[in-house]
Formats: sequence, C-alpha cells, structure tokens
Amino acid sequence: MPCLAKASTLALISMGIIVSTVVIQGALTPLADRGSFSTPLLTINDGIFQAIGVISFAFVCQHNSLLIYGSLKTPTIDRFATVTHYSTGVSMIACLVMALAGFLTFGDKTLGNVLNNFPADNTMVTIARLCFGLNMLTTLPLEAFVCREVMLNYWFPDEPFNMNLHLIYSSSLVVSAMALSLFTCDLGIVFELVGATSAAALAYILPPLCYIKLSSRSWRTYVAMAVVAFGCIIMFISVLQTGAQMIRGGGEPAKCV
Repeated sequence: MPCLAKASTLALISMGIIVSTVVIQGALTPLADRGSFSTPLLTINDGIFQAIGVISFAFVCQHNSLLIYGSLKTPTIDRFATVTHYSTGVSMIACLVMALAGFLTFGDKTLGNVLNNFPADNTMVTIARLCFGLNMLTTLPLEAFVCREVMLNYWFPDEPFNMNLHLIYSSSLVVSAMALSLFTCDLGIVFELVGATSAAALAYILPPLCYIKLSSRSWRTYVAMAVVAFGCIIMFISVLQTGAQMIRGGGEPAKCV
C-alpha cells in the first residue's frame, strides 16, 4: 500500500508542524493572554474521566492494525512489533509536548482545540490549522476504510469485489462524516464523546473480553476482568459528564476559526 505510506508521511509532517507551532507560539504569547493555575486544575478532579477518554482516543489504533501490517514490505510479527513500539513512542512524545506546551501557556484558558487560543491572524498558527485539516484529510479515509470493510464483510460476505459498492460505501462514510463536522465547532466535546464511547470500548472493554473468551482461566483472566470494569466505569461516567455539559451548554464557547 504505497499510498498509505505517503498519506502517513504527510500526516506525520503535519503533526510535527502543529506541535512545533504550539511550542514556539506558546513561548511568544504575551502575559496578558496567558491563563492562571489553581489547585483543582493542577490536581486530580472530576474531569479525569473525560481526560482518560480523550487520551485513549488518541492512542486507539487496533482497528487499523491489519491495514498497517499488510502495508509492510515484509510483513512479519517482529517487524510489526518494531513499527508498533516506535510509532506508539513517537505518539506519546508528541502528545506530551503538545499537552504541556498548551496547558503551561494557557492554564485555565486552554480550549479543546488549543490552536483557537492563538490570534486568528497569526500566520504560523494559520499554517498549523491548514496542516490540521490536511491531517484530518489523510486520517479520515483510513478510519473509513476499516468501517467500510466491516460493513461489506458483514452484509456481503460472499460478494466478489464490486466497484460500485466500494465507491458508494466509501463516499457515504466520508461525506457523512464531513457533513457532521461542518456543524461542529467544539472539538473538545467531540473528543470527549468519542473517547468515552468508541475509544473506551476499543481500548479497555473489547480486547479483554476477547482474551477472557479465548483463554483458559488464570490470574490474567481476573486482570482482564478488572480492565473491563475500568473501561465500563470510564465510559459510563464520561458519557454522563459530557452529555450534561452539552445539555447545559457548559465548557468552552463555540469558536470556529
């Protein structure tokens, strides 16, 4: 899949530009635009459940594993393990740098989309927003491909390759996601809701359930059960908190730039 490699390279470059922009422009932000810090903000509070959902959403990639494995020139378990560890490590560093740079700069003023904390006429931030859009452009099809394959294999398991079905499902998924995104300004709510549902299920609930089903009973089974319980708690509380925030109109004001 050479196209997948090219799209991933573009996404990686875009991510580097975005992180660099937040770090550089954060350091140049005037004191008047910076936020303040309080004890609840610097300690564990009721927002931890939503935060776990968001960070889980950032790292969930099991559904892309087979596509990535198949894209390797020599697909072996050892090579795939190397790719997995390196990519997860780079993602962790990028997330930490991005989060710390944004939070330490804006404190209690930090928005769900930290780029919205910067002035709209900032050239470097505008370029970062463009890269963010390009990143979504290269990432969304990868997510849609997985969904499309699941739908086609479920509804048409014995159907040979059909270009019409391929185009209809691919286009419908991408266009519907784009249409919904046009009505959304608050990325924080989106990340919290998606993280609370799909990310929690993919990261903490479904894999341990599969392990419990397929393995013999041992101490690892009880650990898997504990992970399932943890995932259910995260999902339940995060959905309640995010839903309540949406109903009462709390959180950051909608700001589309």
